[in-house]
Amino acid sequence: MDTHSAVPPITEDDIAQFLVNTPGFFERHAEVLASVQLTSPHGQRAVSLQERQAEMLRDKIRHLELKAAEMIRHGQENVVIADHLHRWTRGLFMVREPADLPQAVIDGLRNEFDLPQVALRLWGLHPDWAQAPCCQGVSADAQAFAQSLAQPYCGPNPGLEAAGWLTKPEAAASLALMPLRPAAEEPAFGLIVLASDDPRRFHAQMGTDFLRRIAELSAAALSRLLP
Repeated sequence: MDTHSAVPPITEDDIAQFLVNTPGFFERHAEVLASVQLTSPHGQRAVSLQERQAEMLRDKIRHLELKAAEMIRHGQENVVIADHLHRWTRGLFMVREPADLPQAVIDGLRNEFDLPQVALRLWGLHPDWAQAPCCQGVSADAQAFAQSLAQPYCGPNPGLEAAGWLTKPEAAASLALMPLRPAAEEPAFGLIVLASDDPRRFHAQMGTDFLRRIAELSAAALSRLLP
């Protein structure tokens, strides 16, 4: 009986494991390392192991440079947005008459953030403000929808009632809908609609940190109209 037939053949994994566990192998057999030839990813020519490692390192550096450039670009964009948010908030602080606040919110958002369309609806206000234009045409369904939003909705225009509050709803290719609450645990008393003719302006994968801040600041300012 051939006892050697039961021994399994050596696999590539066995060789790889041996080299990992034997760090001095290539020091004792430097001629093996020098003779290793690999295929370059930039062509079919053979290159040495050292040259292939250098290519991999250059590729990694290029990838890191692109990531760093992307992070810098996002940081610069966030600074610009923060500046706009600051100016818009300052404008709200300077509004003296409560009745002027809804339009100040709308105009400030439209101008500071270069938005073609902005709409705002409120409900449950003090009787002194209940007949304001921003309180008209809000159904119970729209109020329930606003209440259901735990965070801003960003995406295409699905034909919601809120989109109908816009001057030109047919031109709204993407929307951001932000419920207004006096505090996180309290019911919504309003809804802001931001609209763009660019379908990529508001999308489901975008960050909503600044939108949540806009909603919180708007709610804080407009809470002067509540009972």
